[in-house]
Amino acid sequence: MLPPCLLLCLVFSAGIHRAAADVPPSNKLIFILAGQSNMAGRGGVTGTHWDGIVPSPDCSPSPSVLRLSPSLRWEQAHEPLHQGIDGNRTCGVGPGMAFANALLRSNGASGAAAIGLVPCAVGGTRMAEWAKGSELYTDMVRRAKVAVETGGRVGAVLWYQGESDTVRWADANEYGRRMGMLVRDLRVDLAMPHLLLIQVGLASGLGQYTEVVREAQKSLKLRNVRFVDAMGLPFQDGHLHLNTQAQVQLGHMLAQSYLTYGTSTQ
Repeated sequence: MLPPCLLLCLVFSAGIHRAAADVPPSNKLIFILAGQSNMAGRGGVTGTHWDGIVPSPDCSPSPSVLRLSPSLRWEQAHEPLHQGIDGNRTCGVGPGMAFANALLRSNGASGAAAIGLVPCAVGGTRMAEWAKGSELYTDMVRRAKVAVETGGRVGAVLWYQGESDTVRWADANEYGRRMGMLVRDLRVDLAMPHLLLIQVGLASGLGQYTEVVREAQKSLKLRNVRFVDAMGLPFQDGHLHLNTQAQVQLGHMLAQSYLTYGTSTQ
């Protein structure tokens, strides 16, 4: 049996190591993931069931990839990345983990000790629901600010949204203007006038105005706003949500876009 003093020292030492593990690196490269269900991830989801398949190594957990939890604490990221963020919806594989791991493999973290992912996407939301002053916008900005409090910088916003804006002409027609306002408001509220935003062009829609929204996305002429096209990627359900393979591919496409344009915006 260990002497009480030695046992106390071991417990104290273990506590220090646990506390150290809970402290995130101060030089994180942070990415905000926002939009609706295809950013939240439905890869592998059928109805309310996720098949639990995590492609390796693309979506495997890594000590160098963290996520900001719903309770605003850093933790090791893993699929489903948006679990607990996207309401009570069943989440599966999205593009976030594949994006982060692709950056790590390409040494694209710009010397950062870790990549910090800040999931904010919520399924079924229209662009109007992300306007400044809304609950979604306020929560996204709050989470982004908390993310940098422990050290690090925002590398980009990854944005995949618009399927819900294809239902009504009024929403589709206003998409470009609303998207432009969102970018401008984020840059002001995060005090980042050159903030990079990489938007994903729709692969699908809920209504008849998908091409109207896609044209608005492609036509957005703002500095440091980039376009990655998801059109043609395979679906999980045949018409709306990207499957796991497509989400991995999209993550790689987003990573390539960041590697091409991200360093020039810092």
